[in-house]
Amino acid sequence: MKYVQIFMAFFRSGILGFGGGPSAIPLVYKEVVEKYRWMKDEEFSDVVALGNTLPGPINTKIAGYIGYRVGGWPGMLIALFASVVPTVLLLIIFLKGLGASKDKPWVQGMSAAVLPVVAAMMAALALDFMKQAKSAMTWKGLILFTGGSFLVLQVFRWHPAIWIAALLAFAFFSGTAREQEQEKER
Repeated sequence: MKYVQIFMAFFRSGILGFGGGPSAIPLVYKEVVEKYRWMKDEEFSDVVALGNTLPGPINTKIAGYIGYRVGGWPGMLIALFASVVPTVLLLIIFLKGLGASKDKPWVQGMSAAVLPVVAAMMAALALDFMKQAKSAMTWKGLILFTGGSFLVLQVFRWHPAIWIAALLAFAFFSGTAREQEQEKER
């Protein structure tokens, strides 16, 4: 039953995640955190953050890791299959059909309508992540950190992996410094 659940979770998110990996992340979140409860919010956030630092499509990295965590090697293979193969088959079918109709207004309208939906799903996921981050810092700190991240990523055009690596290094070194301070106090 566990393998069927893994397949269904990643099949649904893979087949409905129009627009690529980032649009599938909220769908994976719904399946993994809310429906099956395989992970907590914080764990899922960590998986997404680390997945974004690695090369390749985010949806397959998330599927592979979560599938492995829930069902071992067979779970990983099932999750990868469920998230990739149906999408590849749909792509082949859609491209054959849309290739002949690409200049028709209904096809262009359909393509344009998907973008705001993906943006709304990403905004909802970002809001959930901000709520989780709020438990670790004040509102002022959260707003400053979010604004600073936006500047670094959008204005200065840093690659997200560089920013995430810098933040992980900062967290590691500040945590190590705090531990040393606590040891000195003892």
